Amino acid sequence: MLSAAENELLTRVGPGTPMGGMMRRYWLPVCTSAQLPRPDGPPLRLPLLGESYVAFRDTSGKVGLLEEFCMHRRASLWLGRVEDNGIRCLYHGWKFGADGTVQETPNHCDDRLKARLKAPAFPTREAGGLVWAYVGPKEHEPPFQRYEFFEGPEDNRCVFRINTPANYLQLYEGGTDSSHVGILHCNLANPEWKNKASFVPEAADYTSVALAVGDNAPTLDLENTPYGYHYAAKRQGPPLADGTPTDSVRVTAVVLPTARIIPLAQYQFFVFEVPQDDHHTSTYIIAHGPKAFDRDKMRAVLGLNDERLWSEKDCEYRATPDNRYGQNIGRMSETWSGLAGLVPEDASIGVSMGPIVERHKEVLVAADSAVVRLRNRLLDSVRLYQDGKDPLGVNIEDYSKVRSLADTSVREGERWQDLLPNNMGSGVRVAAPAMA
Repeated sequence: MLSAAENELLTRVGPGTPMGGMMRRYWLPVCTSAQLPRPDGPPLRLPLLGESYVAFRDTSGKVGLLEEFCMHRRASLWLGRVEDNGIRCLYHGWKFGADGTVQETPNHCDDRLKARLKAPAFPTREAGGLVWAYVGPKEHEPPFQRYEFFEGPEDNRCVFRINTPANYLQLYEGGTDSSHVGILHCNLANPEWKNKASFVPEAADYTSVALAVGDNAPTLDLENTPYGYHYAAKRQGPPLADGTPTDSVRVTAVVLPTARIIPLAQYQFFVFEVPQDDHHTSTYIIAHGPKAFDRDKMRAVLGLNDERLWSEKDCEYRATPDNRYGQNIGRMSETWSGLAGLVPEDASIGVSMGPIVERHKEVLVAADSAVVRLRNRLLDSVRLYQDGKDPLGVNIEDYSKVRSLADTSVREGERWQDLLPNNMGSGVRVAAPAMA
C-alpha cells in the first residue's frame, strides 16, 4: 500500500517539489504541431508542471517557448502579437525572439537595456507531430530522445491532445492496467460481451483494438528496464494442434516519466501523460503504424468525435459530474459503460476518482502489480533525483526500437522477453550523463 507521504511525493509536480524537479530533467511534449499551424499565428498558452508558458511559431517557422508573463510589467504574452520573428507584448510593445532576445523596448530608447536583458526562454524541438520542450536546468539538458513514431510518412500517424482535470498519475496508472481492458473497454476489446462469447477480430480491420483472448484476470510478469519497466499480461491461449498449451501474451513498455506504448494488432499507441499542474494533465496519444490512418475513424475509436465533450479547437475534455462525465445511461443495455470510446472511458474514470486519488485507502490485488510497479519505479527515479543523481532513462537518446507486443501466442514457459530483444539493451542508445 502506498503511504500518504509517498502519494504526496508522486503526485505534486509544481516548482520546488521533488517530482516536479525530476520531470523537468526530461524533454516533454508541450503541444501538438497542429496547435501552432502557421508562422506568425496566434500564440498558445501552455500550463506545465505548475507554471505558465507561452508558445509561438515565429516568421521563420521556429517554435519559441517563453515564460507567459512579460519580464517588463508581467502582462501575459498570450495576448501578444506574433510578428517579424518575435512575440510582442500588447502592454508596452516589448518584443522578444524565440531565444528570449529582447528585440525592442518602445518605451525605453537606451539599447544598453536590451543588450543586458534576456527573457526566460526554453529549448524546443518538433518531431512526431509534437512540440517538445526542456524546462529544466540548462547545465543538465539531456539528449533529445527518438521514438519510432517520428519515422515514416505523416499519414501513418494520428496525433491527439486531451486536457483532463485529473492528476497525471491516475491516468498513467490506467494505462498500465491490463485487467481493465476487457472490462471497461469491452465494447471494443470484446464486442461479444453481451453474449458472454469471445470475439475474433478481423485481420483486415486496421483500427481494431480487440483482445485475442477474453480473460480479464491475466497473470502479470514484470521486468525492470533502464528507462522504467515492461510487463507481459499472460492469458491462457488455445492449445496447438498437438495439444501443447499456449499463453496469449500482451506486452506493454512503460517509459518514465510519462510514457507508455500500448500494443494493438496492426499499430501502436504511444501515450504521454504530461502534468499541467497537480490537478490537470495533458494526454498526448499518437497512433502509429505501417499504413495511412483514416483520422475520422480513429477519432471514433478513441471517442473524440463528440464536440460537446472534446474539440480539437482547445483539446479540453469537458466531462464533469454535472454532465455525468458524458455517460448515456439509457444506452447501458447496449454498451457496457454508456461512454463512447476509449478516451471517454479512461478519462471519465480518472476524473471520477477526484483530483488526486487517496491511495492509502485502496484494496489492491495481484492484477494491480503493474500499477504498483509504476509507482515504485517513479519513486526509484525521484529518489535518485533527490540524491543528486540522474533520474531513470534521462540520458537515453533512442527509443525507436523499444516495442510493445499485441496478443501473441507462445508456448507455456517460453520467454516473452525473447520476442522483444531490443527493449533492454541494444535498442536503447545512451548518451554521456549530464550529471556526475
